[in-house]
Amino acid sequence: MRIAILDPFSGISGDMTLGALLGVGLDHAWLQALPARLELDDVKVEIREVLRGDLVCWKVDFRIPPQPHGRHIKEIRELVAASGAPEQVRATADATFMAIAEAEGAIHGESPEKVHLHEVGSVDAILDVVGVIWGLAELGVKEVRCGLLRTGDGTVRAAHGLLPVPAPATLKLLEGHRISPGPEGAGELVTPTGAALVRVLSAGDPPEIYTPVKSGFGAGTKDFVGRANALRIILADVDRVCAEHRERLTMLSCDIDDMSPEYLAAACDRIRGASPLDVYLTATVMKKGRAGTRIEVLCRPEQANLFEQMLLTETTSIGVRRADVSRLALARSESTVDVLGHSVRVKRVTLPDGAMRTKPEFDDVSRAALATGRQCADIYQLALDAAERL
Repeated sequence: MRIAILDPFSGISGDMTLGALLGVGLDHAWLQALPARLELDDVKVEIREVLRGDLVCWKVDFRIPPQPHGRHIKEIRELVAASGAPEQVRATADATFMAIAEAEGAIHGESPEKVHLHEVGSVDAILDVVGVIWGLAELGVKEVRCGLLRTGDGTVRAAHGLLPVPAPATLKLLEGHRISPGPEGAGELVTPTGAALVRVLSAGDPPEIYTPVKSGFGAGTKDFVGRANALRIILADVDRVCAEHRERLTMLSCDIDDMSPEYLAAACDRIRGASPLDVYLTATVMKKGRAGTRIEVLCRPEQANLFEQMLLTETTSIGVRRADVSRLALARSESTVDVLGHSVRVKRVTLPDGAMRTKPEFDDVSRAALATGRQCADIYQLALDAAERL
């Protein structure tokens, strides 16, 4: 199976990803014709080789006439839906912009539909998102994996003023992914567009075993002295069985017998809010036959200290057990389908025999059912049917 491995040792942005795709074989003429395919005939694509550090990289720039500063998510979704891209590309691009709108909405206390996307709503960001997703399909990539993300440091000036790096919406998009600040003096290295592409496309960390086929570099706009500001993409082949990714994780647990159920539930809600991989509650019998509850938190190793402290401060436990565990995770991906005018996210996993299993996201199913007056089971089936057509 052909996969693409993102190596964001100096962050990631949409144009860096496009440049790296050119480095692994994406046809230049195809990319130069992309604006016309999206009915943006007045936009020109400039492609050139540049040096970042001592590395030869591809740099992509769009020459765009004056335009409005950003758009509402509804306008962007309409542009994507009306494009000439394949249906799966449109669905994934739609999911990417919805992820940005949801992150911005959560940060600013607005619904995604009311969010005005400034930098990410511009024509070049739309071309970046559609171009990356469509370009991966052109290269025959079946799955994307992403390594450790360097996010930069300092502050960045945006439409909402001076913000810390990573910007709040960018950090929200990166929840669940491995990140590292720095290097010092870098400024912003991960843009909202880059973070959204990682969130929607990445199926997890790079596999432990793979066969590299080709690698290429996409240049960032900044040119630092003494180091390469670039994104590397590795095209690789993996056996089907290797697509089942074995992860090294941490399990934290403690036993509670002196908290009332409502306070225990509230503590677990606080822990879930910090984005562990999972939180489990199990009924137990403790010493002297007392009824108790075991809390187990599954997280990535770098999150263990955080959740250890939360268990000790949010519950009445006086001790937390820690164990290293491994998890065999099936390759997964997410896309968005339209059901009666409502977006429903659909998750897919690849089974060991190569078959696919599809499941619509219940929160979206429930929301669409309430809005349309249909039963959840009807929305669920309509989402499955739409996913099969992708």
